Amino acid sequence: MPAVEDKIKLEKNEKNKVDLTDPTLYINRELSQLEFQRRVLEEAYDETNPLLERVKFLAIVGSNLDEFFMVRVAGLKRQIEVGVLELPPDGITPAEQLVVIRKVSSQLMIQGRELLRDELLPRLNQAGVHILNYAELNDKQLETVKTYFNEVVFPVLTPLAFDPGHPFPHISNLSLNLAVMIRDKEGKNLFARIKVPNTLPRLVPIKRSSGSVRRDGTVPYHHYFVWLEQVIAANLDVLFPGMKVVEAHPFRVTRDADTEIQELEASDLLETMEQSMRQRRFGSVVRLTVNEEMPAKIREILIHNLELDHNDIYTLDGPLGISDLSLLYQVDRYDLKDIPFKQANPNELSFNSPDANIYSVIRKQDILLHHPYDSFLPVVEFLLAAARDPDVLAIKQTLYRVGKNPPVVTALLEAVQNGKQVAVLLELKARFDEESNIGWAKKLESAGVHVIYGLLGLKTHSKVALVIRKEGDGIRRYIHLATGNYNAITAQLYEDLGMFTCDDDMGADATDLFNYLTGYSEKKEYRKLLVAPINLRSRLEELVQREIEHQKRDKNGHLIFKVNAIVDQRIIRLLYEASMAGVKIDLIVRSICCLRPGLEGISENIRVVSIVGRFLEHSRIYYFHNGGNEEIYMGSADLMPRNIDRRVEVLFPVEDVRLIRHLRDDVLETYMKDNRKSRLMLPDGSYKRLAPREKEEPVNVQDMFIASRQSVSKVQPGIA
Repeated sequence: MPAVEDKIKLEKNEKNKVDLTDPTLYINRELSQLEFQRRVLEEAYDETNPLLERVKFLAIVGSNLDEFFMVRVAGLKRQIEVGVLELPPDGITPAEQLVVIRKVSSQLMIQGRELLRDELLPRLNQAGVHILNYAELNDKQLETVKTYFNEVVFPVLTPLAFDPGHPFPHISNLSLNLAVMIRDKEGKNLFARIKVPNTLPRLVPIKRSSGSVRRDGTVPYHHYFVWLEQVIAANLDVLFPGMKVVEAHPFRVTRDADTEIQELEASDLLETMEQSMRQRRFGSVVRLTVNEEMPAKIREILIHNLELDHNDIYTLDGPLGISDLSLLYQVDRYDLKDIPFKQANPNELSFNSPDANIYSVIRKQDILLHHPYDSFLPVVEFLLAAARDPDVLAIKQTLYRVGKNPPVVTALLEAVQNGKQVAVLLELKARFDEESNIGWAKKLESAGVHVIYGLLGLKTHSKVALVIRKEGDGIRRYIHLATGNYNAITAQLYEDLGMFTCDDDMGADATDLFNYLTGYSEKKEYRKLLVAPINLRSRLEELVQREIEHQKRDKNGHLIFKVNAIVDQRIIRLLYEASMAGVKIDLIVRSICCLRPGLEGISENIRVVSIVGRFLEHSRIYYFHNGGNEEIYMGSADLMPRNIDRRVEVLFPVEDVRLIRHLRDDVLETYMKDNRKSRLMLPDGSYKRLAPREKEEPVNVQDMFIASRQSVSKVQPGIA
């Protein structure tokens, strides 16, 4: 991203006030997203990371860029097509954004492949993990690979001709293909396309062999792989008997995959989403990646038939679709991966007496879980206990991304079988999880669960599970509220926070929330929860404004926000105002940040850091010093217009003083001390990696949280 700090000239009105709508005060959302990809790529360069972890980060960059083109670039292209005139806060037109995006994304793709070629592959080779080119195979390996091709690959392949009798074949999204030129007996050149089957491993495993003995006496295996597209290209003569194969070149297509559901016209959202999933693979092409060796004549065939602009072609040296490198992580070389650790379980949830259960524990105190350092199992057990407890009357839950074989869904199905009333809002519009969610929605519905697919015009992104239990002559509501999804797999990979409580007001709010989600409700007031799009924006703005007043009166204003993204212009303007009033603002922002920190007279009191490490930082924490009477909210909402205005989100208060102290001192303060995985954001939108100063202890926040869980008995009561 070009440096702009020296170019920022702030317009002032007759009252000598800064114009906080000045476009130079805002960083473009898309370019900030690409800066995040650069930080992820840095982790692939980082030699302190184990080798296979570095490869994983490189694969993540490839996957993230795929999604970026499928959604963000596709959206910009649609804006240009329909002539959108409204500009983002930074004032950059869609066409101008595409020009810079092409430059920056090309740089990232090229750097990634240079890193793979020059450093990662040689180091993998030294470590005994060999990714070979077909030409490098020895006779024995060739024999093995040819047998694999004949028995496994060949039956799956379908060559598709392109000539007056055969229309140009459809190229599906993210598919890897071979563009093949063949010559018939009359000497005429013909074009054919072969899809590299995604049902087979992209890296074809060749028989492994034992290596030399290590110092510890163990013998590692050498693992050998060859690229599937090279195997196919080397055996094309079998596919075109009687023809001469002239040349073959790989290409990969990325299509517009951002579905737009016209809900007002959709009588059945489930059916509409299923149709949308079928149509996604037919979206317009937004990117074509090819190798440098592909000749101009083949490129022109692809450009013409895929209806591309020349600027949509990205020429790369190396493998296409590097997201497939994630397959290497399955290799059983644990010496090349992060050291595994044991997740903690809170002592409070280890029931030592026959009368104890999860409800009796929650009645005593709120319980905080910090994943992945704390196990996700208590959340599953919370739902399983509800499913099996004869006193539980009903379970209500929001689900956004649940993944494959989700234990949470299993618990809900068991609850229905046991006669509980179960209502689930399962968001069908969760991007790229739509197909999975559709399947689970059908299964839940067929079992008797009341399934709601979402609200008209709104995604439901909140993370709430409500259990209604009969106790004595009345009922008590037990709630789990969280920052992350009810997904047992990502709970081991994403950093998130969750809380169990039976607070009466929050329980009543949760009931009102589900009535809003499942029925008809115009309720505008909640007791404690901040609910988007109802009161979350107004209440957040009030809390920031309150901090400004504290600063003016007592000079002790302090905000700490940990979020995934800051995009919303109104919130950014308010943070600028707070900074100008002297409020100290610490922002821990994982990915997109459209605010410029460190601008004299405007944001010099704002510090922005981004932490990229072993786990994806996903929690949202909002800390308000409030003149010493500290308040903390956590939940599902980032500071983006879509979260605040176009989604159902929930932020919940943490009221237990012990938990507030823990979140401030042991969580947020530790994040702000990180000097190993933290990057400091500069006013121009670039980032500078922090490093320990002289005589300063190195701090890796994620490693510190892992270490803190190695002795669960030392953990404070009520904190997992």
